[in-house]
Amino acid sequence: MSTISVIVPATTANIGPGFDCIGSALTMYNQFYFTKEEKSKSQLDIYVIGKEADKVKCDHNNLVYKAFTYLYRHIGEPLPIISIKIKLGIPLSKGLGSSATAIVGGLIGANELAGQPLSKIDLMNLAIQIEGHPDNVVPALFGKCQLAVKKNTDWEICPLNWHSSIVPIVAIPNFELLTEKARSVTPKTVLMSDAVFNISHIGLLIKSLETGNAKWLSEALHDKLHQPYRQHFIKGYENVRQAAIKAGAYGVVISGAGPTLLILSNFKNADNIKYVIKEAWLKEEVNSETQILSIDNYGVKIHYL
Repeated sequence: MSTISVIVPATTANIGPGFDCIGSALTMYNQFYFTKEEKSKSQLDIYVIGKEADKVKCDHNNLVYKAFTYLYRHIGEPLPIISIKIKLGIPLSKGLGSSATAIVGGLIGANELAGQPLSKIDLMNLAIQIEGHPDNVVPALFGKCQLAVKKNTDWEICPLNWHSSIVPIVAIPNFELLTEKARSVTPKTVLMSDAVFNISHIGLLIKSLETGNAKWLSEALHDKLHQPYRQHFIKGYENVRQAAIKAGAYGVVISGAGPTLLILSNFKNADNIKYVIKEAWLKEEVNSETQILSIDNYGVKIHYL
């Protein structure tokens, strides 16, 4: 049997005021290989390589495999005997959509092995069901920057233009922040003034991403629904933010649930921002990895090997 390779990009979600509805695909990837076995002593064989391979479950609780089985249950087909190889390129539990890549990778791999019974929209809906929200899985599937809007029981997906002059930089500290912990501190109700603040800022965010207007973008990245409650989980957050702004960044936001920070900049200042962020975190006794990335415009990629 041929092996199916599924490459899924990292994502950065929320992007300031776009809580649980805006996300963008980035040029950082996890890769999943699925092989349908004719004969095997065991039902499941999972092999993981990469920097954090020891943290990934290799049994029936593996998220890739759970998504894989979810699709087969959905279509009512018997589960095939498979082997899965996972090549990690995205840090785990850092706010860069690693779980979304596992869900998307598992669903795509299952759909390919089953003969493509489901459309990409069908797969998107299953991914949202598993993940619980659309802001990571949608750009992981389709690429680009995406806005997802709930429409009764369906979703309206709107790609957003990202101006070529806006450079995404990710600053990844050497500690984890579980999504459940970050979500636990967001309020169940908010002030009307805070809701209006975010509505106006998300409108400005969409327009500033489209035009590359630096003044608009610097204001648009502010938020009152999730970041004020989560930033205290990120050691040195304010010092890192101020250092980046002083070095010329348009703004600093929490990527997804964190602790990774997304910094938006122009090309001229990107290298210096990368340096000052690392230095600012070192002063807080936090080691970090900082990467200048681009927007992935394609989303998931499938190859038959």
